[in-house]
Amino acid sequence: MKRLTALSVPLLTLAIAGCGEESDQLPVDGREFDGVNYSEPAPYQGRVIDGYLRNARVWLDVNGDGKYTAESFTVELDNGNSAVIEGGEPMAMSGQDGAFSLDLAALQLSPQEGRPLDPRDYPLFAAAIPGTTVEQTEVGDQAIAVGYVLSANPGVRNVTPLTTLARYQTALELMPGGDLGESLAGINVTADYIRGQDDRAHAYARALVKFMTQQVASSMPERAGAELSLSPEEARLLGTSLLRHAPAVITAVDQAAGDDYSSVAIDTLELPDVTVSITDPLVLTGQQIFARAESGELPVAPDNLVASSGLEFEYGEDGRLAKIAANGCLALSMRELARLIVAGGYMGGLSTQWLPSVSLAPAGWDAFNPENDPDQVVDETLTFDWGTQTIEFQTSTLCHAARGIEPASTELGAGAEVSYSWSEQDGAISELVATVGGVGAIAGVVYRLAPGSGELVADYTITKDGQPLESVERQGEPGTCEPVDEETAQENFVVTETLSYLFTGYEPQPTTFTDLAFEYDTRTFSADGVEVEVNRLLRYAFLDPALAGSGNVAADAGFQWLLHYDATPDVNAPNLIREAYLSDYSVRSCGTGRPAPARAYAKVEYSYMKLSEYLLEAIQ
Repeated sequence: MKRLTALSVPLLTLAIAGCGEESDQLPVDGREFDGVNYSEPAPYQGRVIDGYLRNARVWLDVNGDGKYTAESFTVELDNGNSAVIEGGEPMAMSGQDGAFSLDLAALQLSPQEGRPLDPRDYPLFAAAIPGTTVEQTEVGDQAIAVGYVLSANPGVRNVTPLTTLARYQTALELMPGGDLGESLAGINVTADYIRGQDDRAHAYARALVKFMTQQVASSMPERAGAELSLSPEEARLLGTSLLRHAPAVITAVDQAAGDDYSSVAIDTLELPDVTVSITDPLVLTGQQIFARAESGELPVAPDNLVASSGLEFEYGEDGRLAKIAANGCLALSMRELARLIVAGGYMGGLSTQWLPSVSLAPAGWDAFNPENDPDQVVDETLTFDWGTQTIEFQTSTLCHAARGIEPASTELGAGAEVSYSWSEQDGAISELVATVGGVGAIAGVVYRLAPGSGELVADYTITKDGQPLESVERQGEPGTCEPVDEETAQENFVVTETLSYLFTGYEPQPTTFTDLAFEYDTRTFSADGVEVEVNRLLRYAFLDPALAGSGNVAADAGFQWLLHYDATPDVNAPNLIREAYLSDYSVRSCGTGRPAPARAYAKVEYSYMKLSEYLLEAIQ
């Protein structure tokens, strides 16, 4: 591992002035350094503060993983040499008034290895340990009930909730300032606010710790009562949440304080109640839909399709899908909603996320057309309330008129045009109900989907006002096959497994709409030296009279979706769709490649982000 270079404390820290009474023992300003020559193994001293924390574990994070490393480890030096840090990272338990003193003997290198490691190059961390750490308060020592971790930027020797904010801002490479900078105006976040008698900073710090412990208790309850050791992934997600909600926490303190921050009752503050995902999956964040041709008629060569809709997928900090917002048309799919519901709303829990669906209605282009809509406003939304088990669809377009769904207004906010609710049994969807209502719609039309399991492809039946509309029934077991030749075996997408199914509904069906099968690529790929088995759905067929009846569409054979993925699969997420093509149905074929079609009605491009990256982008 490489020796970390010194990180500058962000402007959030440096640009904020502070004042306070100096200590005879340690500087109030935690950024100051007392001039010790570190060619000698002198101690590195500081304090751990919420109130002063006694018996907290404090360590210098030399290896950069955010955890205390008790065993010997190797570092790579700037001069190209490597050195063994014997006995692990410098560590001490804090004493009275939160004071700690780290023995730096392990950082002293031999002349052959290079210069001693400078402790100012590394961040400090402190763990408040339930049953061990106590907070010194005016009314006596208070035991820590829920574990949490504080940190400080390199060179900062007071470790507090405020330095933790600054540390996360640096580690996550966020620009300083914004709402958080405004909230902390006039605060020196590196100072010892107790010795400096800064009641405002102290109140903020106590409230931030309350928020952090609530985070831990709700997000990882099984670990709340023990010493907390966070993986880099967990720290990134918790830190992002802390930065996101810190302005609201500070505002709650300001409102409770009035002009007297010393009397704020932190325990009674109502702070954001947030559950944070402690895994960091790739999640679908956008779909760009190309479903229009300059010539007007569809299908056309895929390269001749132009953008007609854009979808953004919005998530909560728990990783659940909160909303889909569309500029243009958002095509509704009860099958995909059922699959997401079985996954608890966690898109990142699905191996293949959100099978494609599109609208080919000319009204979609009318809504999306930049000439009509230069600000690219949201035209349709699908909003999820996982607590009440409801989903609401709102539209301001005529994209779905052929399905009896018309807008209540030319602007969103007049109420839901379609409302979804569901019931569950033994972890599966027993029924998903869609009720069409609202002004201008065919009020009272009810669609029901059953049984709707969480599998990528599943048997289902959809009824409309009690009458069968469409259904899928799988037939037998999957059949496997080998690529037809060596050249085909080298293609990116090859059918190696098929599963037959019956599609019922919309009679009379096209005479060529027979011999249906879900087609899969189940090969093993090599990615980053790791063998990765994929299970990629490549093709499936369906009928949709409303889609076929769009005024610019010439379709009489049924439709099929052709799905493409990364040529080199992601080791952790190998089955995520990258592109999807809507074309005319063609008969099954096993052992052959599945390139892009010559002609298509639509193309969908997918984009993904790590959940933490998505949440960080939302902050910025």
